[in-house]
Amino acid sequence: MESELKELNSKPAKTQQPDPTHYDASSKDDRPLLKSDSSSAENIQELEKKFAAYARNDVYGPMGRGKLPLKEKLFLGIALVTLLPLRIILGMTILVVYYLICRICTLFSAPNQEEEQEDYAHLGGWRRAVIVRSGRFLSRSLLFLVGFYWINETHKEDSANTQENLKTEGTNQSEKQEKPGAIVSNHVSYLDILYHMSSSFPSFVAKRSVGKIPLVGLISKCLGCVYVQRESKSSDFKGVAGVVTDRVLEVHQNKSAPAIMLFPEGTTTNGDFLLPFKTGAFLAKAPVVPVILRYRYQRFSPAWDSISGVRHVVFLLCQFVNHMEVTWLPLYYPSQQEKDDPKLYANNVRRLMASEVCIYYQLVLLKGIKFVMLLWELSDMSLKSLSTVTMKVRLGPFKKMCYPNQLKINVIPLTVIRCYSLIVIEF
Repeated sequence: MESELKELNSKPAKTQQPDPTHYDASSKDDRPLLKSDSSSAENIQELEKKFAAYARNDVYGPMGRGKLPLKEKLFLGIALVTLLPLRIILGMTILVVYYLICRICTLFSAPNQEEEQEDYAHLGGWRRAVIVRSGRFLSRSLLFLVGFYWINETHKEDSANTQENLKTEGTNQSEKQEKPGAIVSNHVSYLDILYHMSSSFPSFVAKRSVGKIPLVGLISKCLGCVYVQRESKSSDFKGVAGVVTDRVLEVHQNKSAPAIMLFPEGTTTNGDFLLPFKTGAFLAKAPVVPVILRYRYQRFSPAWDSISGVRHVVFLLCQFVNHMEVTWLPLYYPSQQEKDDPKLYANNVRRLMASEVCIYYQLVLLKGIKFVMLLWELSDMSLKSLSTVTMKVRLGPFKKMCYPNQLKINVIPLTVIRCYSLIVIEF
């Protein structure tokens, strides 16, 4: 099938469109002068497979540097002189206010320092209550400020009870409702952190340098963030996985410990893909709460993928309204086999999350794919599967569909080659 795709891309643009289901092995010999084009197409295909999870599909184009239509330029120009300065001032005000709250609550209190960690998560009484409640309120206020006026939350089965337990620290958990070791979520944007702060106010894993950032550093310590340092070479250095495992076990066993939030992908994507999970969140063999975040958009995508940080913040603040959808899944209890094999545990949780919201979770090797086609136009087309069943789907540049009978259809507009989209059908 891969050779078939290479053959399609090596064809000149003005020739008759080839049949994507037919491959003539002798055609390469008839066009010896196109070797460089074929090699280039092969490289492009490899890049598209490897980096499709980071491709931007909004009107701002690749890396946020695409050519904007006149209407979009007008909207952007108006927002630059109205929304942008107002939101920056109010956003900084919220950040400073919460910093002052954290500073007051930590006065005359020494941070908890052990094993190269430093935090104020151990604070109790009114201090902890003020930090948590004000943090949740101000985080939601900040999301409201940048255009998330409402957030659509969906709870599957008992996930609502689990989320409520995560919000309440120090209360007795019922024997039936075991406390999760961690919350695991897909990672689309830095906005994910604000949502989880407003929802359950958990700890996060962060670089050690985050603790030294003005304003943000103290806030991260009040959150109880787990600081990691990958480059450490000391003999007693546990590594990222070791530090995370210890914290997950502590959260699972200690009912009063604040929840911990983990992004097992390790980086942000455009939201249409779910990258392979790292096993750090699953080494502790504790149950986890899967959460899926989706950002619907029409103009600018809030996903922080291949766009620079400054450009992303500016465009985000210039968009009047943004949309977020959150799906909370039930507490996932690992089987004995999953406890013995953290990689299996991670893959099964990832597969569950992908199936719930129809996220494409096979990225580079395209494992499990039964049918791959290159389409030259976005229009009504008949797609014939291996079982000769004909399906008609109206394609759109941003449309993703879940078809009946567990048939998943994912439309991935490619940013490198503009003349077609990649359709992946998985049974």
